Amino acid sequence: MTINQLTTLLIFFLTGAIIGFVFDFFRILRRSFKTSDLITYIQDILFWLCSGAILLFSIFRFNNGELRGYIFIGTIIGVVAYMLFLSKYLIHVFTKIIVFLKKLLSFPFKVLFNFGKIHIYTPMQKIIKNMSRFTLKDKKKDNLSNKFQ
Repeated sequence: MTINQLTTLLIFFLTGAIIGFVFDFFRILRRSFKTSDLITYIQDILFWLCSGAILLFSIFRFNNGELRGYIFIGTIIGVVAYMLFLSKYLIHVFTKIIVFLKKLLSFPFKVLFNFGKIHIYTPMQKIIKNMSRFTLKDKKKDNLSNKFQ
């Protein structure tokens, strides 16, 4: 009986660590990508739904749906231990990975954009400037001719 309760306590300790990781997942997303307030609210709701689903799954899978005090104590200790010992390092590592992936994935787009800017945009810009010069000269001529008439 006591071994079963210790096993269950350990399982819910791990469940708490998983919930802490899910929390950090949303924190990493917020640090890596700029989000509006609406997206932040949606992420908060998703976090609580995921946390509730993880906890309910664990309660029904490992404790036959019985609620005991040590389940909640194990979960809270698991979240706190994760936040104290792993959170900072995992956030740092995953943020670096996401920054690297963003740079890696954005590189082809930057190359294409710069290629298009050099080969398409620059000649078009010159044509537009030359056209605007002609229209400005024509307007000046029209203004001068209107003044003298």
